[in-house]
Amino acid sequence: MAGCTPKAAPAWTWAEGKGERVVVDPVTRIEGHLRVEAIVEDGKIIDVKSSSQLFRGLEIILKGRDPRDAQHFTQRSCGVCTYVHALASTRAVDNAVGVDKVLPHNATIIRNLVMAAQFMHDHIVHFYHLHALDWVNVANALNADVSKAAELAKAVAGTVRTPKTFSSKEDLQKTKDTVQGIVDSGRLGIFTNAYFLKPGGHDAYKLPAEVDLIATCHYLKALHLQVKAARMMAVYGAKNPHTQFTVMGGVTCYEGLTDKYINDFLGLYEEVKDFILDYYIPDLIAVAGFYKDWAAIGGTTNFLSFGEFPAQGGEADLNSRYIKPGVIYDRKIGNVKAFDPEKIEEHVKHSWYKPGDPKHPYKGVTEPQYTSLDDNERYSWMKAPRYDGRSIEVGPLAHCLVNFGLGQPEFVKYVNFVLDKLEVGPDALFSTLGRTGARGIECLIIALKTAEWVEDLKENVAKGKVDICKDWDMPESAMGVGFVNAPRGALSHWLDIKGGKIDNFQLVVPSTWNLGPRCDNDLASPVEEALMDNTPIFDPERPVEILRTVHSYDPCIACGVHVIDNKTGNVQKFKIL
Repeated sequence: MAGCTPKAAPAWTWAEGKGERVVVDPVTRIEGHLRVEAIVEDGKIIDVKSSSQLFRGLEIILKGRDPRDAQHFTQRSCGVCTYVHALASTRAVDNAVGVDKVLPHNATIIRNLVMAAQFMHDHIVHFYHLHALDWVNVANALNADVSKAAELAKAVAGTVRTPKTFSSKEDLQKTKDTVQGIVDSGRLGIFTNAYFLKPGGHDAYKLPAEVDLIATCHYLKALHLQVKAARMMAVYGAKNPHTQFTVMGGVTCYEGLTDKYINDFLGLYEEVKDFILDYYIPDLIAVAGFYKDWAAIGGTTNFLSFGEFPAQGGEADLNSRYIKPGVIYDRKIGNVKAFDPEKIEEHVKHSWYKPGDPKHPYKGVTEPQYTSLDDNERYSWMKAPRYDGRSIEVGPLAHCLVNFGLGQPEFVKYVNFVLDKLEVGPDALFSTLGRTGARGIECLIIALKTAEWVEDLKENVAKGKVDICKDWDMPESAMGVGFVNAPRGALSHWLDIKGGKIDNFQLVVPSTWNLGPRCDNDLASPVEEALMDNTPIFDPERPVEILRTVHSYDPCIACGVHVIDNKTGNVQKFKIL
């Protein structure tokens, strides 16, 4: 495609026979099955392979189907971020039939509200339940002075504002008693294989016991709170996961315009927003303050944002979106380039697919050809998306950098707020710590903005504007694309309609951008690049440092791959009737 000039790179061969081989398989606390294999020399990673171990066949399943059915299949890619796939597929058909240019304002608002709830749910779950155990030593919470922890919890809760709520001494004592009970019982559950539980502990964990206790307490609170965010999505989506309210041309939830549904959403929203302001962001800054060395570890070079949350009448215009689209090369924040969809290609040289040239997604093919787990040349079921021939990171850090560089006021305000609290400069953003911090910043900004979208909906209803869907006709042939900035990053569904049916459908998901293999030019994927950026390995038998960087991407391998027999390891074939 135009503009896709491959960048010269040294030919890559796996560093076989060098250093010490470290394999993390499977990487846990993620969606799906990911294997990371690293070569460690002198305490640093010198080579790495990111390998998805399951095959996804959605593109094959969708061929010949009615385009309107696509959203119901694609959102089964995942069990968490299901709505983002429904929206991407719906937008692709909207775009193909041209109804995206006339979508009712209420439909845009309601789609935005459900997406905002998806962001809040996803980022809270990631920080506390998928990522926190890389930094928080739950066992060390037993050494905490509860009175000191209570004083600290009250002080930390006021990081963003005068808090409405914070953890009391009684809350923290109850948490300490719960942890003690788990340890005494010997039934450690999800903590069974935690690196910090091994004899001698782990030198990579640095938090004081009181901070470990506070974080553990809030980990448990977040288990209950995340349900509220999921219920926010169900108010308009009918259920969650796998929402049922999107249709081509708008949404179906007329009851969502009534006071009852709006107030149900607002009630849940206020609880979730308070948690983000009084717990999530304060905890993020408190924990990060003890790991500032990770502001120089795990960085990448290039970044891409599709933008999200379209304005009124802007479903067909990415530049109307509240979070802006854009591209950054070589970490040059002050030189944000316009996003050009023609510069996207997918490569398969190092993937388990039939060999072929890089292809734009509209021309993409999905023809699996597995070799073996020991193949050092072809090592993943994921393809390798590239933009303008470059390996490029997507996700909250890319969203923050692009919007910070463009001067989007809220991103400038809250990126600077977090940098000032941590007493670090903008360079710290290019790191594992920056990636984790950006997810919190994005969650905070979206949580605050959501109140305005609700007011817009109430104002429209008060004026008698209750249209939520437009009619349209299915053409014999058309092409369309749906761009979504999902919580994990840039997601796009590419659709080619012939004879009123799906002739080709390609999903390019955030985790293939971030966690795919090398490309035709042997350029490492973002996670491979990040792991080779100063990542230390204190103990090769307990490589928590690998998990810190991998988890900072919030991998969703289930989006990138699919079906396997867990007894034979063979890829299964299904006939869908």
